[in-house]
Amino acid sequence: MENFLYQATIYLAAAVIAVPFAARLGLGSVLGYLAAGIVIGPVLGLVGSETQELQHFAEFGVVMMLFLIGLELEPRALWDMRHRLIGLGGLQITISTLALMAAAMSAGQSWSVALAIGLALSLSSTAIVLQTLSEKGLMQTGGGRAAFSVLLTQDIAVIPILALLPLLASGPNMSLNADGSIERATEGGYADQLSLVDGLPGWGVTLVTIGAVAAVILAGIYLTRPLFRYIHLSRLREMYTALALSIVVGISFLMTLVGLSPALGAFLAGVVLANSEFRHELESDLEPFKGLLLGLFFITVGAGINFGLFFSEPADLIGLALLVILAKGIVLYVLGRTFGLKGRDRWLFTLSLAQAGEFGFVLIAFSVGQGVIPTSVSEKLLLIIALSMLITPLLFITYDFISSRMRDKSPGHEADSIDEQGPVIIAGIGRFGQIVNRLVQASGFKTVVLDNNMETIQLMRRFGYKGFLGDPTRPELLKAAGLGKARVLVAAMNNRQAVTRLVTYARRERPDLHIVARAHDRNHVYELYRAGANDIVREMFDASLRAGRYVLENVGLSEFEADAAERTFYDHDRYAVQQLAEVWDPDIPPTENTAYLARARELEKELELALTNRASEEGRKSA
Repeated sequence: MENFLYQATIYLAAAVIAVPFAARLGLGSVLGYLAAGIVIGPVLGLVGSETQELQHFAEFGVVMMLFLIGLELEPRALWDMRHRLIGLGGLQITISTLALMAAAMSAGQSWSVALAIGLALSLSSTAIVLQTLSEKGLMQTGGGRAAFSVLLTQDIAVIPILALLPLLASGPNMSLNADGSIERATEGGYADQLSLVDGLPGWGVTLVTIGAVAAVILAGIYLTRPLFRYIHLSRLREMYTALALSIVVGISFLMTLVGLSPALGAFLAGVVLANSEFRHELESDLEPFKGLLLGLFFITVGAGINFGLFFSEPADLIGLALLVILAKGIVLYVLGRTFGLKGRDRWLFTLSLAQAGEFGFVLIAFSVGQGVIPTSVSEKLLLIIALSMLITPLLFITYDFISSRMRDKSPGHEADSIDEQGPVIIAGIGRFGQIVNRLVQASGFKTVVLDNNMETIQLMRRFGYKGFLGDPTRPELLKAAGLGKARVLVAAMNNRQAVTRLVTYARRERPDLHIVARAHDRNHVYELYRAGANDIVREMFDASLRAGRYVLENVGLSEFEADAAERTFYDHDRYAVQQLAEVWDPDIPPTENTAYLARARELEKELELALTNRASEEGRKSA
């Protein structure tokens, strides 16, 4: 018991320290968990051989993850994305696997081992890539959307890959007896495992397997509603968690009884329940378990990395990691070109997905357990995957360098020739810009709309609104749109950096121009304030303020009182933003800027006092 508590303390403390630190550096949680394992394992030697046993337990986090992935994949949404999933994503996995398989075979590996290696290395890091794309505001670009499609395809592809790997084993888990029956091998840890297919003929195994899959589907359709209603009657929150866990554990156990991967059954159940009204309940109940178990899995991977091997041949291993990145990068670049990605979108697509990913650790560990990949080879592969993930931040830095030296171009289309000018220029016609444009035009004023998304411009034209395709930050397009004579410029693009660049340029060219700018958050407000915007509108501010007014109306205030509180808050916030902008420093995080924090506290007290005085004044008037 004491040893268990000691190990638990070591693993949890390592995660708590390393993961937030890695996240603050922009490296992502996966690299944080790996670093934690490396520190407590190879570096400090606080853990030892027990990590192998712990890893088998932690692998259940993979099962939970695939169940949650299945919950997110509604069949109808998958069908709508089929061209990109099958075309772009499917080709990336297939060609990358074949290229890496060929490289492994040229290094002396057998075709089965080489195929397993190619499959493991063909997958990219979903955690690192999505986090970085979101942080840099690149998710909605052409390259970002293409990268997301490929990552989604890779997540789905893990299921058939897990089903395929046991078939590549030199000593298969099942063998065919002379009488046509199936017998499970006693080697590899399955001797004591229950089975529904041992001793059955081949057709019997097929029927039992199909029956198990059908049982999972039918149970998901017909049994979950009664079960959740029954649990709801108990009004015990922990029972929902118990039911969610029992669903995943039970399905996994059923799959092992018929010789299938537990992850396959969990994924299938997730897809079946994707349209269920209990989907979000299941997600919220299982997410903490999935996160901790996956984190534990990556810690055990880090603790098991053979650094003696790395230091014995560092140049070879780093070279192999770079070769993996280069091989995948070439495949991605060609596919990006084939599917119409241009300029910086193609480079973003190529560089963001060129690394190996966390699923590689899962597939390597699974392959070793199935006897597909020898342990000596797996140790090198784990190092190669970890090194390629550590190189990923450098790939994004490379993208930034390339992107900064490329001219902005609309993705796949030449900019329109602008033959109209008007008093109002609207740059960006997404959800935000559409409302502004409709209001201004309906009020009788002419607008000139610029946007660099061809689909958005075409959609506008279908509804009878005219817009011009082109990057609103390009000076020649702005001049053609009438920047020199316009009265108002609306900077409504989704990309915060582009909005700031546009405001800065427009203010420099037209000191007298009135600029209305869309801000992503409060820090962006300060940037735009310094850049010279006249009116700055935070994306969510007005909607949130209106929601707050509805809350006040339903907790005791009259509509008049709630409206007065809303107006007071609005006026004070505008004043507070101007005050805080004076002490805001872009080089210092607000939480570390003492002058900013002190002024923010003062302003918050002023707000409370203003709302109190307003309430008292309204009370006297009503009396």
